[in-house]
Amino acid sequence: MHVETTGALRRDAVGLREVLFQSVTAMAPAAAVAASIPAGAAFAGGSLPLAVLIALVACLFTASCVAELARELPAAGSVATYAARGLHPAVGFLVGWGYVFVEMLVPPLLLLQLGFTAAGTLHEEWASYPADLWWPWSLAGAGVIAVAGCLGVRASARFGTVLGVFEILVFLVFAALLIGKAGDANSLSVFGTSHAADGYAGISGVFAGSVYTVLAFAGFEAAAPLAEETRNPRRTMHRAVLGAALGIGLFYVITTYAMTVYFGPDRFAKFGASGAASWDGVARASFGLFWVLVFLAVVNSTIANANACANVSTRTAFALARIRVLPRLLATLHPRHRSPVAGIALQTLVAVAAVLGLGFGYDPVTAFLLLATVIVTVVVGVYIVVNLACAGYFLRAGRAAFAPVRHLLFPVLGIAAFVPALLTAAGLPVFDFVTELTAPVSYAGPVVAVWMAAGVVVLLLLIRRHPERIAETARVYLDAYDPAGPRQDGTVPR
Repeated sequence: MHVETTGALRRDAVGLREVLFQSVTAMAPAAAVAASIPAGAAFAGGSLPLAVLIALVACLFTASCVAELARELPAAGSVATYAARGLHPAVGFLVGWGYVFVEMLVPPLLLLQLGFTAAGTLHEEWASYPADLWWPWSLAGAGVIAVAGCLGVRASARFGTVLGVFEILVFLVFAALLIGKAGDANSLSVFGTSHAADGYAGISGVFAGSVYTVLAFAGFEAAAPLAEETRNPRRTMHRAVLGAALGIGLFYVITTYAMTVYFGPDRFAKFGASGAASWDGVARASFGLFWVLVFLAVVNSTIANANACANVSTRTAFALARIRVLPRLLATLHPRHRSPVAGIALQTLVAVAAVLGLGFGYDPVTAFLLLATVIVTVVVGVYIVVNLACAGYFLRAGRAAFAPVRHLLFPVLGIAAFVPALLTAAGLPVFDFVTELTAPVSYAGPVVAVWMAAGVVVLLLLIRRHPERIAETARVYLDAYDPAGPRQDGTVPR
């Protein structure tokens, strides 16, 4: 097969719908509702809907910053380009270095979840199915994602759209059933602080719950790396990033409210991700075979999320390889589909190696927790840097383009929201609700530190030998042939 090591990604391949669901599926709404958000119930108890609402408002500050930068700087490099233009090209390189690393780890994370979820459910229904036969499901998922990626962004994004619509519809229908069955138990008191868990009374419990809930919003920026393949990217990216954060945030609020009032707010502190007191458990006990749809929606969510993040990792790697700060091979494109086939091949190899190596080295659940801690630690750090980059970019662009609320207040509030989340993800017991991590999950910190230290070494070598390549991290390739182009003050027309 003939491939190209130069050239551009396919222009105008996708529109608002596809890139919106690129961000939506990267947030893994069904998996987040069923597994991530319940972690906050141990602190917020029956006030978890309020905690989710607070997390939504907090995440919208950062989503606004990403959306502003995505409109001004439509580039496959996304967060790396934003940091390069808003702060310094060296910072942009380090952001891209870390972002590619963790986004390549998201597919194996989700494939592990696919494996142990499918195997556990089948074993529960048919005892003859081995509970530890999880790996065939993970490998099958890896194959599906690789094929979708090779067929190009249009096929991959439309595949994600179908999967995203399914999981959202299933949980919205389930939420409507829960609200209906709750009857007189429906109450707005769950949006107050009176139902917080014992030991975390009042607003402290709600705040602790919101910190854990913030982590469920990770992924809203995933539309941005598709900018060079999107129609009218400056407008579309802005709408997709904000739309995904707001839309899925409201989805989280509705579904969490529904389960809280149905299950009972005063005993919701015991609600979790598995067992009778979980979404799956409630579906099995009270809604007959509807649990099958819930199970399929969660499985669907893992594949959709892995697919979306594979798009992110391969496009970001392409952008960095194109300017030769990563190996040029990763800029190889399929001649017909214009997909970054070398990046997709590397992504698949990393996924299979991580799934089998960590899954068998420990067990799939422990491997999942280790990868999740690595990923969230870096991603939340990237969000903090992007908030700083938003302020820096618009301050540099000139006072005419600078809006104090959107470009200074929102970045500060976004940083304030994600610093506690970063400390929580890293297991640093600065707050009394943060649990110190134990081995092997505690290895996440050293892994991140080693990878970023290696990035600093590469950066120093590039500055010494090829400083022009680091400067290229700030380049927006669409400016070369965009008739709107950048204005003299550094911003673009609306």
